[in-house]
Amino acid sequence: MTSPIETLRRDFGGDIIEPGDAEYEAVGRSKLAAGSPAYVLRPGSTDDVRAAVGFAAGSGMTLSVRGGGHSFAGFGTNDGGVVIDLSLLATVELIDRERHIVRIGGGAHWGQVAEALAPHGLAISAGDTKSVGVGGLTLSGGIGWKVRRYGLALDTVVAAEIVTADGAVVTASADENPDLFWAIRGGGGNFGVVTSFEFEAHPTTEVVFGKVTFPQAEAVDVLQGWAEYMRTAPEEVTSIANLANPMAGGPEAPVEIHVAFDGDDPEAAARALAPIRALGTVLDDDVAPHDYADILVEGGSPPPGIEVLAHDGFVERESVAEVLQILAEVGTSPGSPSIAIRSVGGAVARVPGDATAYAHRQAELMVATLVGGPVHVVEGARAGLDVIWEKLGPHVSGAYANFLTTATDDDVAAVYPAATYERLAAVKRRYDPKNLFAHNHNVRPK
Repeated sequence: MTSPIETLRRDFGGDIIEPGDAEYEAVGRSKLAAGSPAYVLRPGSTDDVRAAVGFAAGSGMTLSVRGGGHSFAGFGTNDGGVVIDLSLLATVELIDRERHIVRIGGGAHWGQVAEALAPHGLAISAGDTKSVGVGGLTLSGGIGWKVRRYGLALDTVVAAEIVTADGAVVTASADENPDLFWAIRGGGGNFGVVTSFEFEAHPTTEVVFGKVTFPQAEAVDVLQGWAEYMRTAPEEVTSIANLANPMAGGPEAPVEIHVAFDGDDPEAAARALAPIRALGTVLDDDVAPHDYADILVEGGSPPPGIEVLAHDGFVERESVAEVLQILAEVGTSPGSPSIAIRSVGGAVARVPGDATAYAHRQAELMVATLVGGPVHVVEGARAGLDVIWEKLGPHVSGAYANFLTTATDDDVAAVYPAATYERLAAVKRRYDPKNLFAHNHNVRPK
């Protein structure tokens, strides 16, 4: 009688990597988390994914699915379990030139996508990091430099091929399995392994991109003016405000307003960005035209021994002034975490709140704090971060799954409001009743 691993070796056409193998040290961990899985499986086809899912289901071991491996919460690896690493499923193919439909493998990275689409004059609204995986980012959102004009990455998905917990290969789209299609657009990796996505890309040009910096002492006025302007700014403008950049002096760092104008008309860009340049005393301004693919950052892995603690929340219009006042005070005080404030709204807010499982459509801002360093530094900062978020608590709501380093019940409740969670749980019961895909911001089947 053959063992499950012997059966897998017979049926699996990809790579099976175990402790002691030459590649194990490199692939056992993910980009942001250490791990020691029993098996790392790299499928080379959808049939391989089916075999891997069947093996994991029969083994009783924890299953992790890895796209790019950038999960802050470490969902791309585990200890003693099975990792399905999709890195070999990374094709980018323009399958419909008239409709700009692009099929992308579940293991592709966004840098690959941007480079592949550039010769066609196309792009997809994604994140802001080249090495982040298409799958992980898309399944929970996708907030990047085109978000106010073209929406979230998940808003441009038109179909997906998914291997479910029972090994079935299904298509999710508006016409096929629409309940699953709704769920994967915001519900994370709860429902299966997405082997490929089909996105509707858009024609693109160069973008006008860079940052304008202002004195730390002007933080309150700059942030308040910035948020007020972003309410009426052209949707071609997406912007992020950064405070306490640890690479520029921490709490002594200038206020950074990063901007992306989605277009190559210099006069239109100058008009759209003039109100930002007028927010205060400009210390530096490096805004200039760039190819879209070039504005995505590399996104590296922290060295061994370095940990990251991140948290986030959404801010709706009535709370913006209070939140920015708190963040301006925190971000210019000793011990401040790195703070990023992202403008959303625009195309994101035009999608009905129940159209996808991403539930935070009406937020104007998304706030994230981040601390990185040796374990003792991160642990030492934890109490201070708790105080900051207690101050923010009455004024923020929800959470963006892609920027969380934890996956507690409270985190899940923040990512998925009650009505969204109940609907997701019903879909989960249909496609994954035994909760095989549980190493995520988990929705339990009901």
